[in-house]
Amino acid sequence: MAHSNDDAGVRKALIAGIAANFGVAVAKFVAFLFTRSAAMFAESLHSVADSSNQFLLFVGIKLSRKAPTESHPFGYAKERYFYSFVVALVIFLVGALVAIYEGVQKIRHPHPMENVAWNYGALAIGFLFEAFALRIAWREFRHWRASSNESLLQSLRTAKDLALPTVLFEDSAALVGLLAAAVGVTMTQVTGNGVYDGIASIVIGMVLLGVSVFLTVESHSLLVGESASLDDRQRIRAVVQEDPAVLGLIELLTLQRGPDSIVVALELHFADHLTVDDVEDAVRRLEKKIGAVVPAASHVFIEAGSFRRRGSHDPAPEGT
Repeated sequence: MAHSNDDAGVRKALIAGIAANFGVAVAKFVAFLFTRSAAMFAESLHSVADSSNQFLLFVGIKLSRKAPTESHPFGYAKERYFYSFVVALVIFLVGALVAIYEGVQKIRHPHPMENVAWNYGALAIGFLFEAFALRIAWREFRHWRASSNESLLQSLRTAKDLALPTVLFEDSAALVGLLAAAVGVTMTQVTGNGVYDGIASIVIGMVLLGVSVFLTVESHSLLVGESASLDDRQRIRAVVQEDPAVLGLIELLTLQRGPDSIVVALELHFADHLTVDDVEDAVRRLEKKIGAVVPAASHVFIEAGSFRRRGSHDPAPEGT
């Protein structure tokens, strides 16, 4: 099923996330300066990466709305996918690798923490801010997938806009990271062994690594060029097959250029008795109907063809 494309809701979730993560990053870094906790340092990097990433997603949404130009006649909708890909790489490079490195260093050279109260204060602030941001992101995510009957995982895998899922992932990972940091700090304080602090930092890094891998794979697929959703393709196919002027659908190709931008290319076998004017009327009719059932179909190209020319009287298999 298609998802609701509501940029206002996405921007709201992004603004809440940027504000929350920036405030949390400051609190965590201050705590790190007083305690020298590897987990707290990893968490401060985590929050800096999150706020930077959400700012980049905001920029991507803004740039994707630029009007088409002669050099970019289909517009700039793929800017969203490019910035989602950049964000996935930033999470990996800045967040996951640095956190894992800091954890390994702390395990190799453990030392007890000082002024632990600063850590607990920063973690408490972090939980409040991140819970607030996650609540907003989850509410907007539920609205985004309101028209879908897919499972949560299916919705994430079939999403044609990764901005909101990315915010949801980051906010969720932030809470998991805070929990890991709290456990590491507590165990280090109770046992006096700084190894637990390093282990917590590695756990935080692994959480970020998982998020990064998922977002990298999904954003790369969209950036390279995915077809429209199966639901949208079926809607287009149904419109074509129901039209009295069409004898058969030879080929259907689609390209998802953005959340609300799909290029549709059709090769159709029109009835032999139709005049040129009749075919032109049928093309205009089909373009209008396709736009009605798939509003994201911003560019529709229809070509007249023949099964005989292809050497077959059977319809070609469904395209992308």
